[in-house]
Amino acid sequence: MTSGEARLPVVVLISGSGTNLQALIEGAAAGQPYRICGVISNRPGVQGLDRASTAGIPTRVLDHTAFTDREDFDAALGDAVESFEPGLVVLAGFMRILGDAFVERFAGRMLNIHPSLLPAFQGLNTHRRALAAGVTEHGASVHFVTSELDGGPVVAQARVAVESDDTEAILGARVLAREHELLPQVVTWFAEGRLEMRDGQIRFDTIPLHSALQC
Repeated sequence: MTSGEARLPVVVLISGSGTNLQALIEGAAAGQPYRICGVISNRPGVQGLDRASTAGIPTRVLDHTAFTDREDFDAALGDAVESFEPGLVVLAGFMRILGDAFVERFAGRMLNIHPSLLPAFQGLNTHRRALAAGVTEHGASVHFVTSELDGGPVVAQARVAVESDDTEAILGARVLAREHELLPQVVTWFAEGRLEMRDGQIRFDTIPLHSALQC
């Protein structure tokens, strides 16, 4: 795939600095078989929006605080996503829980990156919790999004060792560096047609995937 139109169109949802978005932008610029057709943030003024604008990617802001309830926000967000006509939706540091209707709308074509080795440490403060638990290994996971928070089928993981002198910040930075490698790889697999989820089962190269790929 060489032309921009032939590449898989991807919408990225963000809430903050957008470092994983930047990794995706750089992957697309390097010739990976996807293009970022839009970036949507639920928070105005975040750095991720500047990253997208610098790369010439259209952006939209849907401030969740302007909506009376989650259902209205989800419906507006879904319409905004659909307006870009994406083949894939990627949650890259998107800090909102999405309702069942939104998840169903994009079922099988929505991925999330989470900073832990799922199913361990679902939810927030993963690095702090990993250190408190005394685990020797930590990392990041990319999974298909389902109605269960951080509970969808895991596609791939990247692992890091937990060192005895790690702080939350140091461990988080090491995991984040691996996230920047992991997310573009999984998006590339999806764009190449190697990855799909059917009836809740991941298939990779047409073969059912029974455990996460290790990257």
